[in-house]
Amino acid sequence: MRILFNSKDTQFKEPFGTLVPGQECTLRIHIPATVQAAKVDCVILAEDHSPVMTVPMGYQFKKGAYEQFCGKFCFEKPGLYFYGFQIATKTGGFDLYKYGNDTNMEAGDLWQMTCVPADFHTPEWSLGAVFYQVFPDRFHKAGKCDLTGKLEPYTVHENWNEEVYWKPTAEGLVLNNDFYGGNFRGIQEKLPYIASLGTTILYLNPISKSFSSHRYDTGDYKTPDPMLGTMADFTALCNAAHALGIKVILDGVYSHTGSDSLYFDKKRNFGGNGAYNSQNSPYYDWYTFKQWPNSYAAWWDFDTLPTVKKMSPSFIEYIITGKDSVLEHWIKAGADGFRLDVADELPNEFMDILKKHLRKLKPDALLIGEVWEDASNKVAYGIRRRYFVDGTLDSVMNYPFRTAIINFLRERDDGRGLENAVMTIAENYPREVLLSNMNLLGTHDTPRILTALVDDFEGSREALAKRKLSQQQYLVAIERLFMAACLQYTLPGSPSLYYGDEAAMEGGKDPFNRRPYPWGSENQTLVEFFRALGRLRKEQEPLRLGDIQFFHAGDQRLGYTRTYGGKTVKVYVNRGCDTWDIPSGRLLLGHNLRTVAPNWLTISPMGVCILEEE
Repeated sequence: MRILFNSKDTQFKEPFGTLVPGQECTLRIHIPATVQAAKVDCVILAEDHSPVMTVPMGYQFKKGAYEQFCGKFCFEKPGLYFYGFQIATKTGGFDLYKYGNDTNMEAGDLWQMTCVPADFHTPEWSLGAVFYQVFPDRFHKAGKCDLTGKLEPYTVHENWNEEVYWKPTAEGLVLNNDFYGGNFRGIQEKLPYIASLGTTILYLNPISKSFSSHRYDTGDYKTPDPMLGTMADFTALCNAAHALGIKVILDGVYSHTGSDSLYFDKKRNFGGNGAYNSQNSPYYDWYTFKQWPNSYAAWWDFDTLPTVKKMSPSFIEYIITGKDSVLEHWIKAGADGFRLDVADELPNEFMDILKKHLRKLKPDALLIGEVWEDASNKVAYGIRRRYFVDGTLDSVMNYPFRTAIINFLRERDDGRGLENAVMTIAENYPREVLLSNMNLLGTHDTPRILTALVDDFEGSREALAKRKLSQQQYLVAIERLFMAACLQYTLPGSPSLYYGDEAAMEGGKDPFNRRPYPWGSENQTLVEFFRALGRLRKEQEPLRLGDIQFFHAGDQRLGYTRTYGGKTVKVYVNRGCDTWDIPSGRLLLGHNLRTVAPNWLTISPMGVCILEEE
C-alpha cells in the first residue's frame, strides 16, 4: 500500500490550481495505518527552497486501511512555492514524501504551488479567443506599395507560388531578403476569410521597417516596412478588423535590433547617427560593445542582430515610457496588444514596467509572451521568471500542449502523457491565463503541423526544399490533423491557427514553414472543418470558458468534459485501431463517426466526436 496524495484532485488539495494571497487552501493526505504515522506536517518552501512555513496535518479519521490527515493555510504574498510532507512514525522515523507521476516537482521530490496577485486579470476578450497568426509577407498582396526607403538589397518573387529562397551567399550567409509582397491591404482584403474561421484575434509577425522578410531585425520600430504599406494602411486594417470583432496584436521585438537600423546603423542607411557610427549616438548605451565598433554582443551571435541593454533608461523611455513611445505609437494606430518575442530574455523588471505602462495606455490591452516551456516555473539564464506571480503576462504560447498533442498522435504516448501535460498546465497557471493561452499547432518557428505529424526529417536546406510528403504520408497526416484540430479547439485555452495550416500546407523548418498561402489550392474539406470548430467555439461557452476533467486517458483514446454555466460538452478522440462505442448526446461535430443504435455512436479509428451532454 502506498501513501496517497494527488495535487490535481480536490479531495486532496482544495481549491484546484493557483491561489491568491489570503485564500485558504486545504490539503489532505491518506496514509496507510500500517505506517503508524504519529505526526504529519506539510513543509512549504520558497522558490529558492528557503523555509516559508510548516503546516500541521491533523488526524481526521480512519477509513478502511487508510488514515486521513488534513491541514489548512494561506499565503500572505504572491510567489512560487514548493511543498512536501514530512511524516514522523511511532517508531521514530520520518520522510519527506513525494508520490506519483505528477510532474509538478522541483528537484524531483516536491509539488509546486503558485500564488498570484489578487488583482491579476487578463482582458475579458482574450478568454477563450481564437487567434489567426499571419506572417505578413506571405499571406496575401493587394495593389502596390511605395517601396521608397525599402532597405536594400532585396528581391521580389514574380510568381506567388515560387519556392522560398534558401540558398546562402558566397560568404555562407542566408539573408532572408526575398519577398512576395504580402501587405496590409492584402490582409484587409482577406479579413472576411479570416473571420469565417471564427477568429477573434489577428496576430501579426513583425511589421516594422526591416531588412529581412521575417522582420525580426528591426530597422525602425515606429515605421512600417514600405513593402507592407503606410501607417494609414495599418490603421485601416485595424479598423476593418475591429468592425468584424477581431482584435489585432503585434510582435514586440525588444531583446535586439537589426544591425541595419536607425539605432545601430552599421550600413549607414539611416544617416550615420547609430551606435556603430558614433559613441555620442543617443542609442550608444543600448548596446554592449566588447571593442567598439566591430565587436559587440549579438543575439545568438548573429552579428546582424545586436542585443540591447533592456534596462538602459533611454531604451525603456523609447520603447515604453516616453512621449510617443513604441508602445503608444502602435496602440494609438489601432493595435490591441503585443506578443513579446523571446520573453525569457527580457528582465523581470523590464516586463513589469512594460505591462503597467501598457495598461495605462490601454486598460484592456493584451500582453503575450513567447515561452516554450511551463511558464509558471521558467528559469532562464539562471533567473526565475515571474510572469504570473508578478502578473506581467496575460498569456503565453502554449508549446507544451503542442508537444503533447504531437506525441499522442505520433503514437509516442497512449494518452496518459497528454492528460498529465494538460492538467499540469491547468494546475500551474491562473485560470484566466489558462483560458487565454495560445494553443498552437504550428508557428513561424516550427515545422508545419501537417509535416510534423508524420515526418521528422531535419536535413540540409537543399534537401528540405525538395522534400514533400508522399501520398500515403499526406493521407495519414490529414487524418491526424483532424484529431489535432479537435484537441486544439476543445482543450482549455485559445486556439492559435498559423496561416495556411487550415489549408493543409506542408513544410519543414524555417524558411519552408513560411511559404506563401496557397490561394486556390487549399484542402477545402480541412478548411471547412476548421470553420466548423470556430463556429462551435462561438456557440459553446464551455469550450471557451469551461473547466476540464478527463474521464478517459489511455489505450490510444482520450475523453474529457468542458463544463461551464451548468452545460457540459464531451470530447472523444480515438487514435487507436479499434472502434469506440459511446453513448450518444446532441452531436456538435464529428469525423469518422457513425450511428450503430438509437442511443449509441461508434467512433472509427482516427475519429473524433464532440457532444453536448443531455
